[in-house]
Amino acid sequence: MNKKLKLWELNRVSEAVFKEQVKFPIVVILNDIRSLTNVGAFFRTSDAFNVQKIYLCGITATPPHREIQKTALGATETVSWEYRENIMELVNELKSNGVKVCSIEQTEETTMLQDVHKLPNKTYALVFGNEVNGVDQNVIDASAHIIEIPQFGTKHSLNVSVCAGIAIWEFAKNSL
Repeated sequence: MNKKLKLWELNRVSEAVFKEQVKFPIVVILNDIRSLTNVGAFFRTSDAFNVQKIYLCGITATPPHREIQKTALGATETVSWEYRENIMELVNELKSNGVKVCSIEQTEETTMLQDVHKLPNKTYALVFGNEVNGVDQNVIDASAHIIEIPQFGTKHSLNVSVCAGIAIWEFAKNSL
């Protein structure tokens, strides 16, 4: 029999240890995310995958907020975050610091997600856009890579927080 573990048996690090541990070379940028539960899900996923920081841009809501906390489950206290009104200023700043900006989007020329292990070992900023309109074209134009998540069904896209879980994990496992 394979016994299911209780929460206290998972041996997770404490909040204090998490805040001090070396993070994976991943930054997450949310631009104009409307749903507060999506924002919370990004925090929880970023905690799980040990990201360096989340940047909340444009109309994206910021903690503290009850609706964000519903899905973040306290991750707004563990994951470093910052609000920036202008995403292009942030993108240009990150690029000038050697961070490779990657838009998670569908465009004419993309790097498929399963191929990100072939990218150079750098710090990557993963940009996730609005639930309806996606990543802004000016951000796409400024990106080093456009990362596409392959899909095999009839729908054109995934929920943005689902995209986050898939894409962040793919970049995180390259850091293991």
